[in-house]
Order: sequence, then C-alpha cells, then structure tokens
Amino acid sequence: MHKTPFTHASRIFPALIAGLALLVFSGCATVTVTNLTPDKVPANPSQIYTITTSVHPASSNVATETIKSTIIIDGQRFDMTKSTTGSDLWEFDYQLPAGRTGATYYFITYYAMRNGNNSTGAVQELTSELYSLAVAGRYVLRPEASRAPVGSRVSVLGAGFTPGDVVYFGGTPTRTVFESPSSLSFFVPAVDAGRSYSLRIAGGGQDLDVGSFRVDAISFTVTPWELTLRTGEQQALTFTIPQPAPAGGMLVDVTTDAPASIVMPEVMIAAGQTSVTVAVQGGKPGTGSLFFKSSAGESSIPLTVTAK
Repeated sequence: MHKTPFTHASRIFPALIAGLALLVFSGCATVTVTNLTPDKVPANPSQIYTITTSVHPASSNVATETIKSTIIIDGQRFDMTKSTTGSDLWEFDYQLPAGRTGATYYFITYYAMRNGNNSTGAVQELTSELYSLAVAGRYVLRPEASRAPVGSRVSVLGAGFTPGDVVYFGGTPTRTVFESPSSLSFFVPAVDAGRSYSLRIAGGGQDLDVGSFRVDAISFTVTPWELTLRTGEQQALTFTIPQPAPAGGMLVDVTTDAPASIVMPEVMIAAGQTSVTVAVQGGKPGTGSLFFKSSAGESSIPLTVTAK
C-alpha cells in the first residue's frame, strides 16, 4: 500500500512528542539533595562529626516512603538516618580515625515514583557531588564579653591555644594569660574608651580573628591623694571604682617615675568588688609620682620618700 507523506508524519509526530516529553521530565529534578554540613567544623574530643543532608521531593509523584539516603565517606558506604528535627533531614555520625583531620564524601539517594494506580515504579538513584569535611584544630568559639572597661580581665574560649599566644587590640598587645588549650584570658589595655577595636590572637600559630570589642569608660579614685613615706615604712593605698568589677576582675595600671623609691604589689580589684587596698612601702629616698590609667583618663598622686 502506498504511504502518503501525511501517513509518515502521523507516525513520526507522536514519536517526536514522546521523545521531547522524556527529555523535559528527565531534565526536571524530582528530588533535590542539599548538603547542610559546613566545610570546616570545630574539633571535639570524641572525634565524632554529624553530616547532615536535606532530601526534598520536588514532585508530588515521588513516593516519599521509598526515599533512602546513604553516604559514601572515605570509600565506605553507610546508611543515613532520618533526623528527629525535620522530615527531609538525614544524618550520619562519622568518627574520624585517629590522626585524621578531614574526610571526603558524597550522597546517594534512592527513591521511586508513584504510578497512576498508586503503585511504585523502579527504584531510581541520585548521586551528589563530592564534598569535603575539614576539622579545625585551632579556632575561636567566642569571647566571654564583647565590651568592658580598661583593666578588665576577659576570657576567650576556643581550641588549639598555646602559651605563646597574645591577644591584640588592633596593633596593641595585651597582657595575655594562657589558661588551657581551650581558654585564654586578656586584660583590656589602656586604650581610648568609647570606641571598638578588632581583636586577634597571634603568636602561637595561625592568627585567629576574635571579633570586635568595645572599651567603655570607667574612672576610679585613689586615697590618700599623696604619699609621704620613710624608707621601709608601709602605708595603705585604696582604689575605688563606681561599679563592681566585671567577671575576672579589673587590673589597675600603675606606673611611677621613681621606681627605686616605691615597692608595691599588683593592683587587682576582684570580680564583684568596688575597691581594693594594697600596702605600699618606701624604698630609696626620692620624689616623683604614681600614675594610674583608666578608660576615663589618667591621674596621678605625688610621692615623697625620705630616709629613716
């Protein structure tokens, strides 16, 4: 039988439509997989890290009960479990082998589409891209406070700290105390009050950004207003602030232009206290001043030491 061009077209056209439909639906995502795990995570003593992914059906025809997520990490396959915090979230706790500081992984998601008769078709799989996980052994979690007056002691929590670390206020080094590999503390230096400074930790390895820190104004009074001593004689010197000292206490910066004439301990107002009294002792005969710095400014009292 002779076949007309129309007859050929009537057979070719449906085939083209079917092929086009196949291309369109295969190009449309029926399931979306999103990795919710940070590239870098803080180290922890157990060396166990949670990897989380979101598996979201992008089509109403996906049979959600058939969804299953697996992870291939360092070449090993593991089943992931559904998170209790979200129906689309899947998790896997991976313990890094000793000495390791990172891993590579990817996800394979399995699912099936629902047919018109409510049955499910063949299981399909979707492979994600390759991801990496790095463990940060040296990092800052947070400072204890984000503002304080001059002299305040402030702790910084993190990991990987060393005795060689120094906290810097911009370019000004502070008096820094190494407490443990996870904790440092510093004393706010005598800088201008009423402004913010960038903090960083340097000296023990990789420099770490701590964040912004604001210095508040606070003043203190000193009594008596002058010191007259004989060599070897002691006298009480009291420092008073208007508000209780913050957590960690407050260090008062005391200097003198007559160092041979005076002997005195470090001046530290304890946390929660408003004053401290220290004993100063006369040294060699001489005259000069004691200078005190606070975030509200500087002051001084005259000093005279005579022979016995």
